[in-house]
Amino acid sequence: MRKPPRISEAEWQVMKIIWKEQPLTADQIIQRLADKTPWHRKTIKTLIGRLVRKGALRFEKLDRQYRYWPLLKEENGIRGESRSFLDRVFDGALQPMMAHFVRHQKLTPKDIQELQAILKQKGKQP
Repeated sequence: MRKPPRISEAEWQVMKIIWKEQPLTADQIIQRLADKTPWHRKTIKTLIGRLVRKGALRFEKLDRQYRYWPLLKEENGIRGESRSFLDRVFDGALQPMMAHFVRHQKLTPKDIQELQAILKQKGKQP
């Protein structure tokens, strides 16, 4: 499997819109980002173009509009970004990262229960 493309923070905003609903035209993407960001149309079109060049999006021209679909699956994008974060910030070590978040984030009893269940299940794997 090829390595997922590196996606900037702004590009993530575009990808989240497209992962949620597809296909979308550039105008539809712009419309959905209008309430969330102060970006101009040209900025959003630039971000879309970058994502196409990086191989995260594909497009099809229909009449006078382009429709966009994700080539990068959301799960693969998250996995790649998580790995990159882990490598950059924690030198690839999972335990210090987990310990940091558990110590410094507010966790509900439900959060703790879910984390315990995940770890218990992971402990059963060979």
